[in-house]
Amino acid sequence: MESSGEEGRIIKVSGPVVEADNMKGTEMHEVVEIGEMGLFGEVIELDGDKAVIQCYEETSGVAPGEKVVNTGQPLSVDLAPGLMSSIFDGIQRPLNYIREEGGDFIPRGIEVPSVDYEKEWKFTPEVSEGDEVGELDILGTVPETKIVEHRVMVPRGTQGVVKTIKEGEFTVDETIAEIETPEGEVIEIQMLRRWPVREPRPQDEKLNPNEPLITGQRVLDTFFPMTKGGTAAIPGGFGTGKTVLQHQVSKWADADVIIFIGCGERGNEMAEVLEEFPALEDPETGESLMERTILIANTSNMPVAARESSIYTGITLAEYYRDMGYNVALQADSTSRWAEALREISGRLEEMPGEEGYPAYLATRLAEFYERAGMVRQQDRTGSVSVVGAVSPPGGDFSEPVTQNTLRIVKVFWALSTELKDRRHFPAIDWLESYSLYNEDVKKWWDQEIKDGWLELRRRSLELLQQEDELQEVVQLVGPDALPEKERVVLDVSRILREDFLQQNAFHDIDTYCSPKKQMDMIETILQFYDVASEAVDQGVPADKIAEMEVKQRIARMKEVPEDEFEQELTDIRNQMKNEVDKLKKEVRR
Repeated sequence: MESSGEEGRIIKVSGPVVEADNMKGTEMHEVVEIGEMGLFGEVIELDGDKAVIQCYEETSGVAPGEKVVNTGQPLSVDLAPGLMSSIFDGIQRPLNYIREEGGDFIPRGIEVPSVDYEKEWKFTPEVSEGDEVGELDILGTVPETKIVEHRVMVPRGTQGVVKTIKEGEFTVDETIAEIETPEGEVIEIQMLRRWPVREPRPQDEKLNPNEPLITGQRVLDTFFPMTKGGTAAIPGGFGTGKTVLQHQVSKWADADVIIFIGCGERGNEMAEVLEEFPALEDPETGESLMERTILIANTSNMPVAARESSIYTGITLAEYYRDMGYNVALQADSTSRWAEALREISGRLEEMPGEEGYPAYLATRLAEFYERAGMVRQQDRTGSVSVVGAVSPPGGDFSEPVTQNTLRIVKVFWALSTELKDRRHFPAIDWLESYSLYNEDVKKWWDQEIKDGWLELRRRSLELLQQEDELQEVVQLVGPDALPEKERVVLDVSRILREDFLQQNAFHDIDTYCSPKKQMDMIETILQFYDVASEAVDQGVPADKIAEMEVKQRIARMKEVPEDEFEQELTDIRNQMKNEVDKLKKEVRR
C-alpha cells in the first residue's frame, strides 16, 4: 500500500479504535497504516487535526506515540478477472494467499494483493479501433471461469474514440486499450479497477423488479416469493436453520453469480461452506458451484472492525458483476453480527447509545446496505443484485432493534420459528408470520411462464393453514371428533400442506430442489383433493373415510418423484383420487 508521506501519532488505543493527532489533511474513510507493524485501518471520525480510526487487525501491543501514516486512498476493493472462486476476508485479502505466506493464522500487518498480478488472462476485444465508446461499454471479454465471462468495461467518467485495442494474454495491470477523449486526452485502460466500498456504483436506470428469484424451495417460491433485485430478511433464533436456508438459496437460486458473506458467524459454519461449495455441482452447467461464487469469510473470532466492512466489500463486488449484466444473489449471514460490530465501535467512540445499546444510526446503516440491491439497466444490459440478510435476534425475539429496523426496509420476511424447529419441520418458516410484498409483481411471470392461477392457489392454501390454526384451539379443548365433518377435512388437508408441501428435505437427492412447474402441480393437486373431499362430505361421506383414502400416500410422496416421471405420476394420482371418491359416494348412496 502506497503512503502519502504524512505521519500522525497515536494518542489513545481502545480495542479496535485508535485515536491519533497531527492528522491534518486526512479525509473521512481514508485508509491509514497504524503503528510500527503498519496495521490496516480506516478513518471514521475527524475533529481538527485529530482522527479516530477503526483498525481492521488486532491492536494488542500498539502503543501511544507510534506513527500513523496516511495513504490518501479510501477503503476500496480491486475489481478485475480472478475474483470468482476466491475466498476473501472482510477487507478483500485472499485467505488462500495469506495461508501460503503466513500460515493458518492471519499475521498482523500482512499485505497481499486481492487479485493475482502475475497471472495472464486471455482478452478478446468486442470493439475496434476508431469506434466511439462511452462509460460502461464493453471493450472485451475474459473467460474468468468455465461459467462466468468477465466483461471488461469502459471506466465511469470515460468516453471517446478507441485509439488502440489489443488482443491476447495480459496481466490485470497491463494496458489493453487506449481511449482518446473529446478533449484530446489519451486514457490507458487496464482490466484492473478500484472502487470505494462505501460508495454505491452509479445506475443508469433502476427498474421495478418483476421476475421471481427461483430458489427451488417450495415455501419461498410459492408462498413468499422474492424478485431478482429484491430484498429479504431471514430472522430466527438459534438452530432454526438460517444458515442452511441461505446455503440452499445459494446452491439453487437461478442467479448467475453468488456472493456469500459470512459476517461474524461461527468458524465451523464458514468451514462447512468452504468445504461444501467446491464439491457442489452447478445445476445449469455441471461445473463446480465455486466457478460462479465469491466467499467473504469474517468469522466471530476475526477483528470486529473488519466485520463491519465485510458487507460493504460484498455488495460492491455484487454491483460490479451487476453492471456487466449478471443477476447476482448476495447472502449476508448475519446482519445481527454486523450490527453488534457497529455497537462495539460506537461504544468505544463513546457515542450516545440508542435502543439496546445499538447506535442511533443503526436504521440508516441498514437502509444504506439494502438500498444497494435492485434491478438496473446499464447501457443495453440489465443486471440485478438480490440481497438476503439473516438476522439472529437474541432468544428469537423479533421485537429487538435489528429485526425491527430490517423489516422497515426489506420487502420479504421469512420468519423462522423455534416451535417448528422443535417439531423437526424444515425449512422452519412460519407461514402465519412471514410475508412477501412482491406477490403482485411476480404474478404475471407465474401466469405466463408456468400456469394461470398461481396467486389464487397461494391465497387458498394460506386460508386453509389459517383456518387450521384457529381450529387447533378448539381441538385442544374438545378433541377433533367434536368438530363438524367439513372442518375435519380442513385439518386433514392442512396437514398435507404442512408435511408434504411446506416441509422440504435439503439433504434428499430429489426433494432438495423443486421446479416452479412441479410446485404448481403439487399445490393444485392438494387443493383438488380438498375440493373433491369437501364435495364428498357434502354428499354424506364421513370424514373418517376421506382420511383413510389410499391416494393420500401417493400425494405425500409426490415431492420425492423425479421431474421426468412427475407428469405420469400426477395423472395416476388424479385418476386414483377420482375413482376412490366415486367409490365412497356409491357406498353412501347404498
